[in-house]
Amino acid sequence: MDLPKSETAFLQLFDEHNAALFRFAYRLTGSVADAEDIVQECFLGLMRPTSSYDPKRGPLRTYLFGVARNQSLKRRRLTNLPENGPAHHPSPERELLSAELTQVVAGAVMQLPDTQREVLILAHYEQMPLAEIAQVMDLELGAVKSRLQRARASLKETLAAWAPAGSEKAE
Repeated sequence: MDLPKSETAFLQLFDEHNAALFRFAYRLTGSVADAEDIVQECFLGLMRPTSSYDPKRGPLRTYLFGVARNQSLKRRRLTNLPENGPAHHPSPERELLSAELTQVVAGAVMQLPDTQREVLILAHYEQMPLAEIAQVMDLELGAVKSRLQRARASLKETLAAWAPAGSEKAE
């Protein structure tokens, strides 16, 4: 295993990856506490002598996102109830409308089937290349593309009522 042995090097790895892992875990679970636990488990697992990370199989980032995904799936199976994302309660009307739209989008994303939601989050929120998503999810590239297309189509249909009048684009 080619992981750094020094505390400084490990902290550098943590600093490089923890924010993106947290965002991914939060968007999968809708829970700050669960996302924090998932990120912690990713890095604790990396430190264990039994860690399955192998640099020959892919980059550390890909491995960590895969672990975060698996931890999220375990939690989802245990709770069996996905949360509907964060609630926002700002007071000015404009902020309220913006927050409402954010919540509607988060809710629509949470309503996607798990496999579509995971691909969408990695592609759009984490800006991960499709080939890397395929590695994280252990899928063929074509399957990733298909799931992403279905997720986008589903969101477009779900969120159509929120589109401003006259914003339809010809496809």
